[in-house]
Amino acid sequence: MSIRIGIYGYGNLGRGIECAIGQNPDMTLAAVFTRRNPADLKIATEGVPVYSADSAAEHKDEIDVMILCGGSATDLPVQTPMLARDFTVIDSFDTHAKIPEHFANVDAAAKEAGNVAIISCGWDPGMFSLNRLYAGAILPEGEDYTFWGKGVSQGHSDAIRRIDGVVDGKQYTIPVQSALDAVRSGEAPELTTGEKHTRECFVVAEEGADIARIEREIKEMPNYFADYDTTVHFITLDELRRDHSGIPHGGFVIRSGKTGKDREHTHIIEYSLKLDSNPEFTASVITAYARAAYRMQAAGEIGCKTVFDIAPALLSPKSADELRKTLL
Repeated sequence: MSIRIGIYGYGNLGRGIECAIGQNPDMTLAAVFTRRNPADLKIATEGVPVYSADSAAEHKDEIDVMILCGGSATDLPVQTPMLARDFTVIDSFDTHAKIPEHFANVDAAAKEAGNVAIISCGWDPGMFSLNRLYAGAILPEGEDYTFWGKGVSQGHSDAIRRIDGVVDGKQYTIPVQSALDAVRSGEAPELTTGEKHTRECFVVAEEGADIARIEREIKEMPNYFADYDTTVHFITLDELRRDHSGIPHGGFVIRSGKTGKDREHTHIIEYSLKLDSNPEFTASVITAYARAAYRMQAAGEIGCKTVFDIAPALLSPKSADELRKTLL
Protein backbone atom coordinates (compact mmCIF):
# COMPACT_ATOMS: atom_id res chain seq x y z
CA MET A 1 0.00 0.00 0.00
CA SER A 2 1.29 3.45 -0.91
CA ILE A 3 1.67 5.93 1.94
CA ARG A 4 -0.62 8.88 1.24
CA ILE A 5 1.20 12.13 2.01
CA GLY A 6 -0.36 15.53 2.55
CA ILE A 7 1.71 18.71 2.27
CA TYR A 8 0.62 21.59 4.49
CA GLY A 9 2.23 24.72 3.05
CA TYR A 10 3.72 25.00 -0.43
CA GLY A 11 6.84 27.14 -0.16
CA ASN A 12 10.44 26.05 -0.68
CA LEU A 13 10.13 23.15 1.75
CA GLY A 14 6.75 22.04 0.42
CA ARG A 15 8.08 21.93 -3.14
CA GLY A 16 11.06 19.93 -1.86
CA ILE A 17 8.71 17.43 -0.20
CA GLU A 18 6.82 17.06 -3.48
CA CYS A 19 10.08 16.20 -5.29
CA ALA A 20 11.14 13.78 -2.54
CA ILE A 21 7.85 11.90 -2.72
CA GLY A 22 8.57 11.32 -6.40
CA GLN A 23 11.79 9.52 -5.44
CA ASN A 24 10.04 7.16 -3.00
CA PRO A 25 7.93 4.54 -4.82
CA ASP A 26 6.05 3.59 -1.66
CA MET A 27 4.61 7.11 -1.30
CA THR A 28 1.95 9.14 -3.10
CA LEU A 29 1.19 12.83 -2.87
CA ALA A 30 -2.49 12.88 -1.91
CA ALA A 31 -3.14 16.60 -1.47
CA VAL A 32 -1.59 20.02 -0.90
CA PHE A 33 -3.06 22.44 1.64
CA THR A 34 -2.40 26.17 1.30
CA ARG A 35 -3.30 29.45 2.98
CA ARG A 36 -3.36 31.03 -0.48
CA ASN A 37 -6.32 30.77 -2.85
CA PRO A 38 -6.18 27.10 -3.91
CA ALA A 39 -7.37 28.02 -7.40
CA ASP A 40 -4.30 30.22 -7.87
CA LEU A 41 -1.73 27.62 -6.79
CA LYS A 42 -0.22 25.43 -9.49
CA ILE A 43 1.82 22.51 -8.20
CA ALA A 44 4.24 20.29 -10.12
CA THR A 45 2.29 17.04 -9.75
CA GLU A 46 -0.64 16.74 -12.13
CA GLY A 47 -3.95 15.49 -10.87
CA VAL A 48 -3.30 16.17 -7.17
CA PRO A 49 -5.93 18.36 -5.47
CA VAL A 50 -5.07 21.63 -3.75
CA TYR A 51 -7.25 22.54 -0.79
CA SER A 52 -7.59 25.46 1.57
CA ALA A 53 -5.55 25.00 4.74
CA ASP A 54 -8.70 25.73 6.73
CA SER A 55 -10.38 22.64 5.30
CA ALA A 56 -7.65 20.16 6.26
CA ALA A 57 -9.68 18.34 8.89
CA GLU A 58 -12.33 17.53 6.28
CA HIS A 59 -9.77 15.39 4.42
CA LYS A 60 -8.25 13.44 7.30
CA ASP A 61 -9.42 10.10 5.90
CA GLU A 62 -7.49 10.80 2.68
CA ILE A 63 -4.09 11.39 4.35
CA ASP A 64 -1.80 8.91 6.11
CA VAL A 65 0.88 11.44 7.09
CA MET A 66 0.61 15.22 6.99
CA ILE A 67 3.95 16.98 6.48
CA LEU A 68 3.96 20.51 7.86
CA CYS A 69 6.07 23.01 5.93
CA GLY A 70 5.53 26.24 7.86
CA GLY A 71 8.10 28.36 9.65
CA SER A 72 9.27 27.78 13.20
CA ALA A 73 8.85 31.37 14.35
CA THR A 74 5.04 31.57 14.29
CA ASP A 75 3.54 28.78 12.14
CA LEU A 76 4.56 25.43 13.62
CA PRO A 77 3.97 26.26 17.31
CA VAL A 78 0.30 26.64 16.38
CA GLN A 79 -0.09 24.32 13.40
CA THR A 80 1.59 21.15 14.66
CA PRO A 81 -0.48 20.64 17.84
CA MET A 82 -3.62 21.73 15.96
CA LEU A 83 -3.14 19.23 13.12
CA ALA A 84 -1.92 16.44 15.44
CA ARG A 85 -5.51 16.20 16.63
CA ASP A 86 -6.59 14.93 13.20
CA PHE A 87 -3.48 13.52 11.51
CA THR A 88 -0.22 11.68 11.93
CA VAL A 89 2.08 14.69 11.50
CA ILE A 90 5.73 15.58 11.05
CA ASP A 91 7.43 18.98 11.18
CA SER A 92 10.88 20.59 10.99
CA PHE A 93 10.63 22.91 14.01
CA ASP A 94 14.17 24.23 14.43
CA THR A 95 14.19 26.76 17.27
CA HIS A 96 16.46 24.63 19.48
CA ALA A 97 15.78 26.51 22.72
CA LYS A 98 12.01 25.99 22.38
CA ILE A 99 11.98 22.32 21.37
CA PRO A 100 11.05 21.04 24.87
CA GLU A 101 8.07 23.41 25.00
CA HIS A 102 7.00 22.51 21.45
CA PHE A 103 7.35 18.79 22.23
CA ALA A 104 5.12 19.08 25.30
CA ASN A 105 2.37 20.90 23.38
CA VAL A 106 2.42 18.48 20.45
CA ASP A 107 2.67 15.41 22.70
CA ALA A 108 -0.45 16.40 24.62
CA ALA A 109 -2.45 16.93 21.43
CA ALA A 110 -1.23 13.74 19.73
CA LYS A 111 -1.85 11.54 22.77
CA GLU A 112 -5.35 12.93 23.24
CA ALA A 113 -6.17 12.06 19.63
CA GLY A 114 -4.28 8.76 19.53
CA ASN A 115 -1.93 9.95 16.79
CA VAL A 116 1.83 9.94 16.19
CA ALA A 117 3.72 13.20 15.71
CA ILE A 118 7.39 13.68 14.85
CA ILE A 119 8.89 17.11 15.46
CA SER A 120 12.18 18.84 14.71
CA CYS A 121 13.03 16.59 11.80
CA GLY A 122 15.63 17.67 9.26
CA TRP A 123 19.39 17.96 9.39
CA ASP A 124 19.74 20.23 12.43
CA PRO A 125 17.78 19.44 14.46
CA GLY A 126 17.66 15.94 13.05
CA MET A 127 20.68 14.24 11.48
CA PHE A 128 23.14 16.46 13.38
CA SER A 129 21.28 15.68 16.60
CA LEU A 130 21.73 11.95 16.06
CA ASN A 131 25.42 12.36 15.41
CA ARG A 132 25.86 14.38 18.60
CA LEU A 133 24.11 11.58 20.51
CA TYR A 134 26.15 8.76 18.92
CA ALA A 135 29.49 10.53 19.32
CA GLY A 136 28.81 11.47 22.94
CA ALA A 137 27.85 7.90 23.80
CA ILE A 138 31.01 6.56 22.16
CA LEU A 139 33.39 9.17 23.60
CA PRO A 140 31.93 10.07 27.00
CA GLU A 141 34.95 12.20 27.90
CA GLY A 142 34.95 14.88 25.27
CA GLU A 143 33.30 17.97 23.83
CA ASP A 144 30.72 18.50 21.09
CA TYR A 145 31.10 21.22 18.48
CA THR A 146 28.52 22.10 15.84
CA PHE A 147 29.30 24.46 12.99
CA TRP A 148 26.70 25.53 10.43
CA GLY A 149 27.36 26.94 6.99
CA LYS A 150 28.35 28.73 5.04
CA GLY A 151 24.79 28.71 3.90
CA VAL A 152 21.28 30.10 3.98
CA SER A 153 19.26 29.34 7.10
CA GLN A 154 15.59 29.00 6.16
CA GLY A 155 14.41 29.56 9.72
CA HIS A 156 16.51 32.69 10.25
CA SER A 157 15.56 34.06 6.84
CA ASP A 158 11.89 33.47 7.65
CA ALA A 159 12.33 35.28 10.98
CA ILE A 160 13.75 38.31 9.13
CA ARG A 161 10.82 38.36 6.72
CA ARG A 162 8.36 38.47 9.63
CA ILE A 163 9.70 41.86 10.75
CA ASP A 164 7.42 44.78 9.96
CA GLY A 165 8.72 46.72 6.97
CA VAL A 166 10.68 43.83 5.42
CA VAL A 167 9.77 42.76 1.87
CA ASP A 168 12.24 39.87 1.64
CA GLY A 169 15.54 38.72 3.05
CA LYS A 170 18.19 36.02 3.24
CA GLN A 171 20.49 35.14 6.12
CA TYR A 172 23.83 33.35 5.80
CA THR A 173 25.40 31.47 8.69
CA ILE A 174 29.20 31.50 8.43
CA PRO A 175 31.60 29.36 10.52
CA VAL A 176 34.62 31.07 12.04
CA GLN A 177 37.49 29.24 10.35
CA SER A 178 39.98 29.66 13.19
CA ALA A 179 37.53 28.03 15.61
CA LEU A 180 36.88 25.17 13.20
CA ASP A 181 40.61 24.57 12.74
CA ALA A 182 41.22 24.54 16.50
CA VAL A 183 38.53 21.89 17.05
CA ARG A 184 39.79 19.65 14.24
CA SER A 185 43.30 19.79 15.69
CA GLY A 186 42.09 18.24 18.95
CA GLU A 187 42.65 21.35 21.07
CA ALA A 188 39.10 21.09 22.51
CA PRO A 189 38.73 24.86 22.96
CA GLU A 190 35.95 26.45 24.98
CA LEU A 191 33.92 28.45 22.47
CA THR A 192 30.88 30.64 22.95
CA THR A 193 28.09 30.61 20.38
CA GLY A 194 29.32 33.88 18.94
CA GLU A 195 32.90 32.63 18.67
CA LYS A 196 31.89 29.79 16.37
CA HIS A 197 29.75 31.66 13.83
CA THR A 198 28.90 35.00 12.33
CA ARG A 199 25.61 35.88 10.63
CA GLU A 200 25.18 38.00 7.53
CA CYS A 201 21.77 39.31 6.46
CA PHE A 202 20.65 40.74 3.13
CA VAL A 203 17.38 42.60 3.55
CA VAL A 204 14.93 44.29 1.18
CA ALA A 205 12.97 46.94 3.07
CA GLU A 206 9.70 48.57 2.11
CA GLU A 207 10.01 52.04 0.66
CA GLY A 208 10.10 54.53 3.53
CA ALA A 209 10.62 51.86 6.19
CA ASP A 210 12.73 52.65 9.25
CA ILE A 211 15.85 50.66 8.35
CA ALA A 212 17.55 51.52 11.64
CA ARG A 213 14.65 49.90 13.52
CA ILE A 214 14.69 46.85 11.25
CA GLU A 215 18.43 46.40 11.76
CA ARG A 216 18.04 46.74 15.52
CA GLU A 217 15.17 44.21 15.63
CA ILE A 218 17.26 41.71 13.67
CA LYS A 219 20.37 42.08 15.82
CA GLU A 220 18.42 41.92 19.09
CA MET A 221 16.17 38.97 18.13
CA PRO A 222 16.51 36.28 20.85
CA ASN A 223 17.27 32.69 19.79
CA TYR A 224 18.19 33.89 16.31
CA PHE A 225 20.69 36.78 16.22
CA ALA A 226 21.22 38.25 19.68
CA ASP A 227 24.20 36.04 20.56
CA TYR A 228 26.06 36.50 17.26
CA ASP A 229 28.19 39.02 15.43
CA THR A 230 25.50 39.97 12.89
CA THR A 231 25.92 42.17 9.83
CA VAL A 232 22.86 43.57 8.04
CA HIS A 233 22.97 44.79 4.43
CA PHE A 234 20.02 46.59 2.85
CA ILE A 235 19.73 45.86 -0.87
CA THR A 236 17.15 46.06 -3.65
CA LEU A 237 14.80 43.25 -4.59
CA ASP A 238 16.56 42.91 -7.95
CA GLU A 239 19.91 42.51 -6.18
CA LEU A 240 18.46 39.87 -3.86
CA ARG A 241 17.06 37.88 -6.78
CA ARG A 242 20.27 38.25 -8.82
CA ASP A 243 22.87 37.53 -6.13
CA HIS A 244 21.04 35.44 -3.51
CA SER A 245 18.58 33.19 -5.35
CA GLY A 246 20.12 29.89 -4.21
CA ILE A 247 19.54 28.12 -0.90
CA PRO A 248 22.81 26.26 -0.16
CA HIS A 249 23.82 25.14 3.33
CA GLY A 250 25.75 22.53 5.26
CA GLY A 251 27.95 22.20 8.29
CA PHE A 252 29.88 19.98 10.64
CA VAL A 253 29.27 18.05 13.86
CA ILE A 254 32.55 17.27 15.59
CA ARG A 255 33.30 15.49 18.86
CA SER A 256 36.77 15.63 20.30
CA GLY A 257 37.32 12.98 22.96
CA LYS A 258 39.97 11.18 25.00
CA THR A 259 40.50 7.49 25.80
CA GLY A 260 43.16 5.46 27.58
CA LYS A 261 44.18 5.03 31.22
CA ASP A 262 45.82 8.43 31.27
CA ARG A 263 43.55 9.94 28.61
CA GLU A 264 46.57 9.93 26.32
CA HIS A 265 44.75 9.26 23.05
CA THR A 266 42.67 11.86 21.21
CA HIS A 267 39.87 10.91 18.81
CA ILE A 268 37.93 13.16 16.45
CA ILE A 269 34.51 12.12 15.11
CA GLU A 270 33.27 14.37 12.31
CA TYR A 271 30.03 14.32 10.34
CA SER A 272 29.61 16.87 7.58
CA LEU A 273 27.06 17.96 5.01
CA LYS A 274 27.47 20.10 1.90
CA LEU A 275 24.08 20.91 0.44
CA ASP A 276 23.19 22.54 -2.87
CA SER A 277 19.61 23.00 -1.66
CA ASN A 278 18.83 23.29 2.02
CA PRO A 279 15.04 22.82 1.61
CA GLU A 280 15.35 19.86 -0.76
CA PHE A 281 17.73 18.00 1.56
CA THR A 282 15.59 18.84 4.60
CA ALA A 283 12.58 17.58 2.66
CA SER A 284 14.40 14.31 1.89
CA VAL A 285 15.06 13.73 5.60
CA ILE A 286 11.48 14.53 6.54
CA THR A 287 10.11 12.22 3.86
CA ALA A 288 12.14 9.28 5.19
CA TYR A 289 10.83 9.98 8.69
CA ALA A 290 7.28 10.20 7.33
CA ARG A 291 7.67 6.51 6.48
CA ALA A 292 8.65 5.86 10.10
CA ALA A 293 5.68 7.88 11.36
CA TYR A 294 3.32 5.82 9.22
CA ARG A 295 4.79 2.54 10.50
CA MET A 296 4.65 3.68 14.12
CA GLN A 297 1.03 4.75 13.76
CA ALA A 298 0.18 1.38 12.20
CA ALA A 299 1.89 -0.35 15.15
CA GLY A 300 -0.37 1.47 17.60
CA GLU A 301 2.11 3.97 19.00
CA ILE A 302 0.89 7.42 20.01
CA GLY A 303 2.37 10.72 21.13
CA CYS A 304 5.18 12.99 20.04
CA LYS A 305 8.54 11.60 18.94
CA THR A 306 11.92 12.97 17.88
CA VAL A 307 14.72 11.40 15.85
CA PHE A 308 16.11 10.02 19.13
CA ASP A 309 13.05 7.77 19.53
CA ILE A 310 13.01 6.18 16.08
CA ALA A 311 14.90 3.05 15.06
CA PRO A 312 16.94 3.53 11.86
CA ALA A 313 15.31 0.55 10.15
CA LEU A 314 11.95 2.33 10.21
CA LEU A 315 13.30 4.95 7.82
CA SER A 316 14.20 2.56 5.03
CA PRO A 317 11.88 1.03 2.45
CA LYS A 318 14.08 -2.10 2.59
CA SER A 319 13.10 -5.08 4.73
CA ALA A 320 15.07 -6.00 7.83
CA ASP A 321 16.56 -8.97 5.94
CA GLU A 322 17.66 -6.72 3.05
CA LEU A 323 19.25 -4.24 5.46
CA ARG A 324 21.25 -7.00 7.17
CA LYS A 325 22.44 -8.35 3.80
CA THR A 326 23.33 -5.07 2.14
CA LEU A 327 24.24 -2.53 4.82
CA LEU A 328 25.31 -4.25 8.03
